[in-house]
Amino acid sequence: MRKAVISIIVAIVAALILLLQSVFTVDMTQQALVLQFGRYVRTVNDPGLHYKIPFYQQVTLYEKRVLTSDVKPGEYLTLDKKRLVADPVSRWRIADPLQFFKTVTNEAGALARLEPVILSELRDELARHNFADIISTEREAIMHRVSERVREKALSFGIEVVDVKIKRADLPAEVQASVFARMKAERQRIALQYRAEGAELAAAVRATADKGATIISAEAYAQSQKLMGEGDAQATAIYAEAFEQDAEFYGFLRTLEAYKKFLAQQTTLVMSSDSDLFRHLASSQVLTEKGK
Repeated sequence: MRKAVISIIVAIVAALILLLQSVFTVDMTQQALVLQFGRYVRTVNDPGLHYKIPFYQQVTLYEKRVLTSDVKPGEYLTLDKKRLVADPVSRWRIADPLQFFKTVTNEAGALARLEPVILSELRDELARHNFADIISTEREAIMHRVSERVREKALSFGIEVVDVKIKRADLPAEVQASVFARMKAERQRIALQYRAEGAELAAAVRATADKGATIISAEAYAQSQKLMGEGDAQATAIYAEAFEQDAEFYGFLRTLEAYKKFLAQQTTLVMSSDSDLFRHLASSQVLTEKGK
């Protein structure tokens, strides 16, 4: 009885092993290559559960999605003999699993074969263009031509190249320092030029403003002198008119104004008794005594 149970268990385990060896699963992002002792049997592109002959057939799974590979940065020489450091990146997919298996076997082998092709075509194309065109207007067209030529050569590996791009295109580090120094000197020269032009314009504005101020001051002074002259003329006319009406009273007022101007408080003045200044004082004293 015990031997029978053991036999059943062994049979079940063997059946399970046989079943597991007979089926395989393909994900929707994968494609499979079925081989029998290293010889091609079929390609499976549909996802799901599939069958194979156990122990005699082997399954190799490959990616169906687009793969990305970064090619190591390299230094290239442009048409105008300038050195350029480029960092290319490629996107590709496995289009023919059988051809891919025969030529490169796996993704590591694919990269080993694809990278030299990309570098060679990129070096060839960049050598036909000037540095300024590569980093500006012609860059997209250049990479399109590189992609086309790499695509043609990669078909022999069972690979379909989607595109080849440059992530970064720059000058070598030692050249960058000199370029930045020249750019800095040029910007400083432009800044000095702008400052000089600004100072010149400011001086012109100040000169114009000073000239205008001088003209305004001169006109104002002329106007004030004119008004003062007119005022003096009117005052003289008034004085003349007053003199004509009562010369004695006019003389008396003028004398009082003169007294007011030069006779301040605590002023001692020594004069002759027959001075004109005493004439009105004397007459006013006589009039006072008569009034008493």
